Amino acid sequence: MSVKPSRPFLLSRRSLIAGASGLALAGGLGNSAVAQIAEGDLPDAAAALTQVMPTAAPKLRFTDTTGRQLTLQNYHGHTLVVNLWATWCGPCIAEIPSFAALAQHLKDSGVLILPISIDLTGAAVVRPFFARHGIRNLPILLNQDGSDMQVLDSNGIPVSVVIDPHG
Repeated sequence: MSVKPSRPFLLSRRSLIAGASGLALAGGLGNSAVAQIAEGDLPDAAAALTQVMPTAAPKLRFTDTTGRQLTLQNYHGHTLVVNLWATWCGPCIAEIPSFAALAQHLKDSGVLILPISIDLTGAAVVRPFFARHGIRNLPILLNQDGSDMQVLDSNGIPVSVVIDPHG
C-alpha cells in the first residue's frame, strides 16, 4: 500500500522553497555597494578623518609599480585611508569606485587614499583592473605576499584603517 502526501504538505514545501529563495535574493541585493559621495556629505566625512586614532599606525610594508619599498612613514604628515584589497574580491571591487570618488574630493585637503593590493600577480592584474574601472587618481600599491593582512591581524579583505597625520 502506497501513501500519497496530502496537499498541505506540498504547499508547505513549495512555500518553504519560495521563502528561502526570497531570503537569498534579498540577502544578495542587500550586499550591493554604490559610491556615496554627495556635496553635503563631504564636510562631515573630512572632519571625522581628523579624529585622533587610539593606537599607533601598523607597520605595513608595500611597493609601488617600480618595486620601490614603501611604508606608511613615506606618507607622514598626511591623513591616510589605507585599504587592503584584491581584484578577485567582490566587496573590494564594489568599494574601490567609492575610494576613487572620495580621493578626488579630498585631494586638496591632504588626505591620501592608499589602496594596497594583495594580488599575487601584482601590477599585472591591478593596472588592467584600474583601466577597466576608469580609476586614474589612486596609486597602484602592492603587497603581493599578503603580509600586511597579518600585520593588521585580518583573515579577510577588504579591510581599511584611517591613520592621522602623526601616525
